[in-house]
Amino acid sequence: MLTVSIIGPGRVGGALALALPRDQYSIERFVGTDGGTLPAVLRESFPKTRFVEISRSGDLTSDIILITVPDSSIADVARQISGMLDRPTVALHTSGALTSDVLLPLKESGSSIGSVHPLVSISSPELGSERMSGAYFCVEGDAAAVAAAENIVKGVGGIPFNIDTANKPLYHASAVMACGHFVALFDTAAELMAKAAGDREKAVSILLPLVESTLANLREQSASKALTGTFARTDIVTFGAHLEALRRSGDLNAVDIYLDLGLRSLELALENGADAEKAAEIRRQIFLAKQMSE
Repeated sequence: MLTVSIIGPGRVGGALALALPRDQYSIERFVGTDGGTLPAVLRESFPKTRFVEISRSGDLTSDIILITVPDSSIADVARQISGMLDRPTVALHTSGALTSDVLLPLKESGSSIGSVHPLVSISSPELGSERMSGAYFCVEGDAAAVAAAENIVKGVGGIPFNIDTANKPLYHASAVMACGHFVALFDTAAELMAKAAGDREKAVSILLPLVESTLANLREQSASKALTGTFARTDIVTFGAHLEALRRSGDLNAVDIYLDLGLRSLELALENGADAEKAAEIRRQIFLAKQMSE
């Protein structure tokens, strides 16, 4: 049985606490950092686990320390607790953007350091604990920390994958593009559809099944095979009509997005055997349109 202290038991920390198998891990302590209270679901689920503020926590004696505070607080927490350890331990943070290097004060005191980031949206401890099963988790750091992180991920039903520490920013940029940028792209598309259909709520209802069918295609096919529509067909006439309509809409950001993603779509179309001459003509028109907008 491994003991665990969770520093910053909010949505992510709470989700991990709820998801960890209790025959393998014992939550020894919840440590607050902002003067807040422990979420009710954690008080109810762990009635015997102490909740203390970091300034009054005393020595940390757990086998594993999970640091689940906001990114901006991780370095400060690492410095604070580096003098509170009664022995070398494994320290893991859950940031997607920061590498394990932010925990160097703990490494200097003899502990193994790493990061474990769940690639899943966590809006509450309860929902997060359920969504961890089957989710991918990015793991990096020292060998001992990576091994501990992989065991944690497998314990909550997730799928761990390792990256080099130097590649963490690239990993996170990819995740932002697939998640955050996707939301922004959908919002842009919904605004355009609302102008065409006359109602924002209706626009979202119209587009969501299209998005879901596209995701279903991506589960079964490569991106080039899943691509459909104007760029997949290298349809020059329709491309021109789209560009004119987007300009008339007055949404210059939408024009830029359409053109930039159009270039990537053409690459995918060519991978799938699209007409090279037509693709070259659309590419020429895209570059011309981008020059005009500068």
